[in-house]
Amino acid sequence: MADSAPVILWFRQDLRLADNPALDAAVRQGRPILPLYILDDENSNEWAMGAASRWWLHQSLVKLNVSLNGRLRFFRGDAQTILPELVRDIKATGVFWNRCYEPWRIARDTIIKERLLGDSISVKSHNGSVLFEPPNTTKPDGTPYRVFTPFYRKGCLQNGIPPRQPLPAPHDIPLFEADAGVSLDELELMPGINWYSEMSEMWSPGEDGAANRLKTFLSSGIGHYDEGRNRPDQQHVSRLSPHLHFGEISPNQVWFAVHEMYSTSELTSDADRFLSELGWREFSNSLLYNEPTITSDNLQRKFDRFPWRDDDESLQRWQHGQTGYPIVDAGMRELWRTGYMHNRVRMIVGSFLVKNLLQHWHHGAKWFWDTLVDADLANNSASWQWIAGCGADAAPYFRIFNPVTQGKKFDPEGTYVRHYVPELAAMPDRYIHNPWEAPQEILLEAGVEIGRDYPEPIVDLKSSRERALAAFKSLAPASS
Repeated sequence: MADSAPVILWFRQDLRLADNPALDAAVRQGRPILPLYILDDENSNEWAMGAASRWWLHQSLVKLNVSLNGRLRFFRGDAQTILPELVRDIKATGVFWNRCYEPWRIARDTIIKERLLGDSISVKSHNGSVLFEPPNTTKPDGTPYRVFTPFYRKGCLQNGIPPRQPLPAPHDIPLFEADAGVSLDELELMPGINWYSEMSEMWSPGEDGAANRLKTFLSSGIGHYDEGRNRPDQQHVSRLSPHLHFGEISPNQVWFAVHEMYSTSELTSDADRFLSELGWREFSNSLLYNEPTITSDNLQRKFDRFPWRDDDESLQRWQHGQTGYPIVDAGMRELWRTGYMHNRVRMIVGSFLVKNLLQHWHHGAKWFWDTLVDADLANNSASWQWIAGCGADAAPYFRIFNPVTQGKKFDPEGTYVRHYVPELAAMPDRYIHNPWEAPQEILLEAGVEIGRDYPEPIVDLKSSRERALAAFKSLAPASS
């Protein structure tokens, strides 16, 4: 019978059953479904997932496979070859997937779609990863927004195309059995050494973990989000970013969960601020879609002549949390141990790298790509260009985060620093963010010798700030 011919559901960055438009559409066909995941490092090239992301992906695929009764098939290699061959082998009549917006995925998916359609195979793609698709968020003249606020308020909220309501998970998925692919272990996503023990304790990858994370945030985090989101010593951020990146939860589910929470009243400033942070995720995707070279090229081309410094020692000290500035070092050590860094601290460590150390933003983007569990090409590229001053709606060049004043303001009792920089745990609050300025007797009492137990500052804040300002001013056109 023709109705017994299967269709293929290609999971990508949508590792969930609920609110999965491609899955919903495939189920509605009434045909057996072969679900699969392809680890395509060949087409991703330099944007193949880093170590932390691979650890997360492995855990998430384990959970998704359980949800699919062990029927999820795994493949490794070039999807342009694997998918058409599998269609032929199982005599599939159609392929379903949710769209992704990285440039390499768009190019690859376009080729695959054209080939399958040429073979008279139905191909249906859906939006399962953003609230507002990039082609629908342009200015009235059709050009993309370069500034966040009008993008979010006009391009998104007032564009006449509201976010779609989340879809329920299908009650019954008619799964197709196929002896194809490799085992999950053969994807070799897990590292050879166990450096991820703290990540395992901190995170619960998978659809259920995402739902629980959202529930916890709505019950105990969102009420103080507007101010609390800047405090790394407190628990007022959602930590949903890796779940969103891998599609274990959709932005639509998050968006409507917040609105449902305030269904009988207006959104609070905290809730509105949180939703606007989802808007920044949309903005980053729009930038990458419309400016696919922002992964490597300065959006503001005058930065092509910026006098970056080449200093491997300073870069390595930054990477490993040995700069001598406690809030910076705490952030970098949090990243190494947990695969995550608080957003306020991301701005501080980013500013320190590109402005105080004058290191190219490429170095920061590459390190984050390998070490973040939420490494996302759009967010990572746009955020590093923002902090460097060369991107869209960028931070002003003279905005250089002082790590001492930032630490005192947002980690006033040093709770965050003491956790990740334990050699400073006994320092009094007054000097926890500037231990080199502490009197000798206080250092002795805290058991800290600067230069032995904790490094001396890698640069002087005042002189490195002045050097950065001079470098930025050098980009200005000469006056006539």
